[in-house]
Amino acid sequence: MSLAWLAPIAFVLSFVLTAALRRYALSQSLIDIPNARSSHSRPTPRGGGVAIVLSFLVALLILSLLDAISTTGCLALGGAGALVAIIGFMDDHGHIAARWRLLGHFMAAAWALYWLGGVPPLVVFGLSVDLGILGVVLGLLYLVWMLNLYNFMDGIDGIASVQAVCACLGACLLSGLTGHLPEIWGPLLLALSAAGFLCWNFPPARIFMGDAGSGFLGIALGVLSLHAASLGGVLFWCWLILLGVFIVDATVTLLRRLVRGEKVYEAHRSHAYQYASRHFGKHLPVTLAVLLINLCWLLPIAVACAMFGLDGGVGVLLAYAPLVALALKFHAGERETDVHKG
Repeated sequence: MSLAWLAPIAFVLSFVLTAALRRYALSQSLIDIPNARSSHSRPTPRGGGVAIVLSFLVALLILSLLDAISTTGCLALGGAGALVAIIGFMDDHGHIAARWRLLGHFMAAAWALYWLGGVPPLVVFGLSVDLGILGVVLGLLYLVWMLNLYNFMDGIDGIASVQAVCACLGACLLSGLTGHLPEIWGPLLLALSAAGFLCWNFPPARIFMGDAGSGFLGIALGVLSLHAASLGGVLFWCWLILLGVFIVDATVTLLRRLVRGEKVYEAHRSHAYQYASRHFGKHLPVTLAVLLINLCWLLPIAVACAMFGLDGGVGVLLAYAPLVALALKFHAGERETDVHKG
């Protein structure tokens, strides 16, 4: 049975739900007010990412009912994503202490890994490595880092949605090229759910995503990447390449703040993309740059790994090297006072 009809439904549902959520946020005064840590200059409704969550979960349920996705895959992706979204939604509407949020994130990651059957063997520089129990620990840390870094990187208009759409459509292309065409539906429907929201979030944004949407996207992308590893070890590395912009900026920023002994869970605006948006005076050039980096640099390297024998580890190093240089150029992780002095 063709599932092509489901694609426009996911997009339209997300678009319509975002519009409804925007009206709800305005009526309930759920407004993000700019402050010293913000990258925005005007009050904007928040919480629109719930549209991505609901649209994708509905599409995922339909896929499961039509046997287009395994029950375990549906439980891993839907269960972990829903839990993270609920935690984010509660935090968007109030406040949850960081330690309780983190506990919930690890529970969601553990749920996903249970239904995925753990972390499959990975091909590292040509060698197949089964990490066993260490793989479970690393898998937990990976999923929790993915959902949190996505939250950190959702700081300017359109950037989180553009990254999700690019990574997911790139993964669909790689699945088709490597003979795993039935596996495209998860990332394709996630891309379309994000695209429906992006219509309202593209610079200048008329609504923000919020923690519910950004955390959901982060763990969903992490789960999809681990699932891809079970199809072929190189596909996991391809996912890491496709997500390179977010992984590099967030990781470089975190490490530099850790070295200075800062509290990494406190709000800040010292990511490279945030400095870049202030440098250019607007969000649009940075969001478009992320789009171009994904299409013109990261996607070709991922294709080279999947189709032309480029080692996955080598591909990641090749893809990340200029991204690290770019992150350092735009002061990722530096104090604003130090940047201004320079």
